[in-house]
Amino acid sequence: MLDAQRCWQAVCERDAACDEHFVFAVRSTGIYCRPSCPARRPERANVSFHPDAQAAEAAGFRPCRRCSPHGQSPARQLDELVVAACALLEENPALTLARLAERIGLSPSHLVRAFKLRTGTTPRGWVAAQRRQRLESRLPRSTSVLDAALDAGYASPSALYKEPRSLSPAKRRQKGAGESLRYAIAPCPLGHVLLAASDHGVCALLFGDEQRLLIEELQQRFAAAELRRDQAGLHDWLAVVLAQVEEPARAAHLPLDLRGSVFQQRVWQSLRAIPRGQTRRYGELAEQLDSHPRAIARACASNPVGLLVPCHRVVSAGASLGGYRWGVERKARLLRDEQQTPAED
Repeated sequence: MLDAQRCWQAVCERDAACDEHFVFAVRSTGIYCRPSCPARRPERANVSFHPDAQAAEAAGFRPCRRCSPHGQSPARQLDELVVAACALLEENPALTLARLAERIGLSPSHLVRAFKLRTGTTPRGWVAAQRRQRLESRLPRSTSVLDAALDAGYASPSALYKEPRSLSPAKRRQKGAGESLRYAIAPCPLGHVLLAASDHGVCALLFGDEQRLLIEELQQRFAAAELRRDQAGLHDWLAVVLAQVEEPARAAHLPLDLRGSVFQQRVWQSLRAIPRGQTRRYGELAEQLDSHPRAIARACASNPVGLLVPCHRVVSAGASLGGYRWGVERKARLLRDEQQTPAED
């Protein structure tokens, strides 16, 4: 069932993130369009909403020639072109921007803009990220850092040591030797909560139904680190988190050790700026950060610190709340509880 108010809001904002979720029809013209259609906005009284093009045509409307709502959306076409560009770069990381754009069929500037909107980085940045991922997979089983760097595509290992606040490649190759993370688990109104901390602050706050599954998720996220349960040492921090879960007005202010790409860090910082009791749409954050709603959604999904980095406050423009790493039911409860508490000053 479509939420007419949310749909109309998406039409007013020309939210391309909703193009795959519904179309709107205008009775005075007999035409139906995508939410992102650039045509002049119609009068609300003349507009109806339909789940897809087939439903609109069954109701007697014809497709708009400007936004072609019965075929692939322009955004989806660009999505596929960016996927194709990634595949080409995977095959040949040395492709120049000009050559890549020629192969894809876009101008270099258009390609960079579309690529950055969908991945959060440029083609060159994407190649560098892929190279780092190859390095991470090779380090644990390589005989030396040099071998791993050369296998991953680096000309030399010197660039590996320039990233601030990260484990050195040598320590990552030794399965995180030198880094120890403490964690504690407690029951809460959302099931169970696991808090993990490094020497710099909270690096994970996870929700789940079973302690065993929470520990497994922590192990997957920090496979190279030594994990040690420390209920007593983390008691105070965990108590602060539990207080916020039960009473959202009692916001927890704990030091955070957030680990992610530059783009992810920007998104997570924006999430922390959303006041309690309010929400933002993926499209709003995408516009704010000059990105794409899907890139924002991926950054939210990769957030390792629930609640303290409130990705639950980002919702879809349509009728649904959108996804949530720890379940939509938990997201709905967090939002409901926050909206029932007095607004922040």
